[in-house]
Amino acid sequence: MRAVVLREFGPPDRLTIGEVPDPRPGAGQVTVRVAAAGVQFLETQVRSGAMRGALGGAALPVVLGKEVAGTVAEVGPGGDPALVGSLVLGSTAGTGGYAETAAVPADSLIPIPAGLDPHDAVALYRYGATAQGLVCAARVAPGDRVLVLAAGGAVGTVLVQLLKRLGATVVGAARGERKLDLVAGLGADHVVDYSQPGWADQVRAAAGGSVEVVFDHVGGTLGRQAFELLTPGSGRQVVFGFSSGAPLEVRPVELVGRGLTLSGFSTGPVWSRPAQARELVTEVLDLATAGELTPVIGQRFPLERAADAHAAVEARDTVGKTLLLP
Repeated sequence: MRAVVLREFGPPDRLTIGEVPDPRPGAGQVTVRVAAAGVQFLETQVRSGAMRGALGGAALPVVLGKEVAGTVAEVGPGGDPALVGSLVLGSTAGTGGYAETAAVPADSLIPIPAGLDPHDAVALYRYGATAQGLVCAARVAPGDRVLVLAAGGAVGTVLVQLLKRLGATVVGAARGERKLDLVAGLGADHVVDYSQPGWADQVRAAAGGSVEVVFDHVGGTLGRQAFELLTPGSGRQVVFGFSSGAPLEVRPVELVGRGLTLSGFSTGPVWSRPAQARELVTEVLDLATAGELTPVIGQRFPLERAADAHAAVEARDTVGKTLLLP
């Protein structure tokens, strides 16, 4: 079968198309004929070598890819044959998704609701669960003023919509007119370009002085500027990534002095509890099926152009979710 193979760490062009053996499902596994595979920012870091530890010791050459949507083709020994032909979402053990067929644990499967396109489903899969988990973690209430950094990204586009459903006042921060138009179209009350000088002052003006919640996937200087916008006594910032390449730096005395809460959010604990992950994903998929949530797929690339997909994600030149299509 055709797959995207990483033979050595380095720039995007290290991803090349090639022929590899078809995977066979082991006990507790199924194989999925892939309709679409999601591209994660973490995978670009793995490919570069910066996060090679995320491979869990797997040796090169390797096929990257964790999240897939498609049709169950075969079940492993002792598996349920009724699964064959089912349209599902699934997560590999960390590798194998950038391919025509992928092996995934059977207990990771989530049915795709009737009427929902597999591309839309995988766009909402893991990042939709992240967004739903973030909203719960931040205890967002109706009327809260919320700043979403990287609002045009795969998580941000879902976050904006979930927050509006809760009755929050949403300020979406992104870079460039294309992303700002998208975020505004998803329902954000205000949009600001955080690549421009004075963006934080624009947030203050839009939010009436401060915000109760910041969702921060950026870190570094932008995350720090967002921290300064929090409302004393009730402000809370949830950090779930450092796409700037630098962590958010805050001293404990600042939290105590201003009465703020700073917390981290990782999807690792969520996905280690399959029932919780399934609940979060199902909630998001049901909203999309009902027309109450819009999946945003900004880019679709064939497997042969996996290098272009990685380059676009790394250049922050993407909106919403990026997919690879076998």
